[in-house]
Amino acid sequence: MRRVQVLRTVIGLAALTWMLLSYKVAPDADAVVDDRFAQIRTTLIVLAVTFPVAVAVFVAAARPPQRRVFLRRAAKPAGALLALVVTLAVPRLVTGLGYVNEETDWTSSGARVALLFALGAFLLWLAPFALYGIGQSLVHVFRTADLHETVPPLLASLLVWEVALFDVIRGAYDGVPFAVRLAFILGAPLSVTAVAMWELRRLRTRHGITLRGALLR
Repeated sequence: MRRVQVLRTVIGLAALTWMLLSYKVAPDADAVVDDRFAQIRTTLIVLAVTFPVAVAVFVAAARPPQRRVFLRRAAKPAGALLALVVTLAVPRLVTGLGYVNEETDWTSSGARVALLFALGAFLLWLAPFALYGIGQSLVHVFRTADLHETVPPLLASLLVWEVALFDVIRGAYDGVPFAVRLAFILGAPLSVTAVAMWELRRLRTRHGITLRGALLR
C-alpha cells in the first residue's frame, strides 16, 4: 500500500508540475513550490476542521462498548494534529507578535544581531522536523489508524474531495483548458478514493477488518 501511495503522489506531482509550467500558471519552479505549499496548507486546514467532526461521527456510530475505546484512542491522533499545528504556527507567531517584519533593522544593536542568529538557528532546526511531520501526517492521516485501521482511507477520501471542492470554489488553475482543469481537479480525489477502496478491500479480505466490525454493527 505504501508503494502504491508514494507512486500515486509522485505521478500526481510530476503531472501537476508539467501542467503549471506548460500552461504558464506558474512562471518558474519557485512558483510551483509555492503552489504546493499553499495546497499543503489548505489540506492541513481542511483536515484540522474535518478531523474532530469525522472522529465524533465515527465514535457516535459505534455501539456503546466501543465508544470509550475509540475516545481513548483518539488522543494520539489529536496529539499528532496539535503538535503539527503548533510547529507550523511558531514562525507565524514570531512574525505576528511584531518581533520580526520586513523593516526590521538587524544591525541596530547587538541584541538584534543575537536575535537574528537565534531565530535563524531555531528555524533551521525546526524546518526538517516540520517538513517530515507534514509528510508523515499526510501519508498516515494524523495517525488515525490508532483509532482504527479503516479510518485513514475513509478520512483521506473525504479530505481530498473537500479540497477538490475548495479548488472549484476558489477557481484553481484558472486559464487552463477546461478538460485539463477538470482532469486535474478530479484526478486527485478519484485516485485517492480508488487507492482507499483498495486498502479497505485488502483489510477485509486479508485481515478480516471491516468498518461494520469496528462499530460492532
